[in-house]
Amino acid sequence: MSNRTIVVTGTDTDVGKTVFAAALTAALGASYWKPVQAGLDEGGDTSTVARLGGLPAERILPEAYRLTTPCSPHRAAQIDGVAIDIERLAIPAIDGPLVIEGAGGVLVPITPDLLFADLFARWQYPVVLVARTGLGTINHSLLSIEALRRRDVPILGIAFIGDAVEDSEATIARLGAVRRLGRLPHLPELDATTLAAAFQAHFTLKDFQ
Repeated sequence: MSNRTIVVTGTDTDVGKTVFAAALTAALGASYWKPVQAGLDEGGDTSTVARLGGLPAERILPEAYRLTTPCSPHRAAQIDGVAIDIERLAIPAIDGPLVIEGAGGVLVPITPDLLFADLFARWQYPVVLVARTGLGTINHSLLSIEALRRRDVPILGIAFIGDAVEDSEATIARLGAVRRLGRLPHLPELDATTLAAAFQAHFTLKDFQ
């Protein structure tokens, strides 16, 4: 089994990266880790990934920090009276592949002095950038790519979420000089079965291996 580690991040919050992370984790037979969860409605993203990925409990790693307020982690930690220790955000050593999901976009602060992009630069694992296909995605995607490249973060490629918008998707891939991995369409019924089928239909697994 490969020990590949992939980081999933987004161009913004609510772009669909948790759904994509669930699909990728299931497809790779990987474990899942979200180091910082801010907001615990419905159990947070970890429980969503476990459900949508159909993952057994042993493949879900506990978060380093579970913060109650749904906002930027640096502020959520302040509200909760928690001091985030960067050493606790070291990637766990496990057997087999691992999918790691960030929070919000690439320039979201984890602490007042550390952005997620800075953490990704420390880790030096390949990043999949998840972007919506709707209006504004060209700007958000290219800014995110630029921020990652400025920090020498390796970019595996970009994954789109939503209805097909060929010009926007192609423009981002061309101007950003990134691989276009595929597009996950909106699913009328979203569950582990429909998500796995959609990922298989719209992505090539070996691109991630």
